[in-house]
Amino acid sequence: MSDKPYGSESAPTPEELRQQVEHTREELGETVEALAAKADVKARAQEQAAAVKEQATQKAAHLTGQARGKAEQAKQLVKDKTPDPVLDKAAAAAAQVRGVASRARQLAADKTPDPVGEKAAQAASMARAKRTPLLAAAAALVVFLFIRRSRRCR
Repeated sequence: MSDKPYGSESAPTPEELRQQVEHTREELGETVEALAAKADVKARAQEQAAAVKEQATQKAAHLTGQARGKAEQAKQLVKDKTPDPVLDKAAAAAAQVRGVASRARQLAADKTPDPVGEKAAQAASMARAKRTPLLAAAAALVVFLFIRRSRRCR
């Protein structure tokens, strides 16, 4: 057990024995900690879940950026390819739809009972206040659906 050659000393000194015992205790403690960490399935699962969540968040952000870029390209392409008279008609139709929608909104507001309107207003303000988590959840759903769709196609 000691580093000394065989036969140079017959028995280790008490101090050497204490050092060996202390060293063995430290090694045993490290081994027990490592085994405890491996046996803690819940903590390992939580770590894995956090890693997957972080990956999904990054992937969602990446895909959102790509989707925005593609949408902007498509918008510009449609705008470039569409003749001016069609754009003018589309703008006029959009203005007409906005007017009808405004009148419909006003009519619905007039006909809706006050408690229902208050609850709808509360839900809308809560959604606005928690916009980031809602967008993150929507992005995660989109990523999930893309992954599921790609697996079906294989």
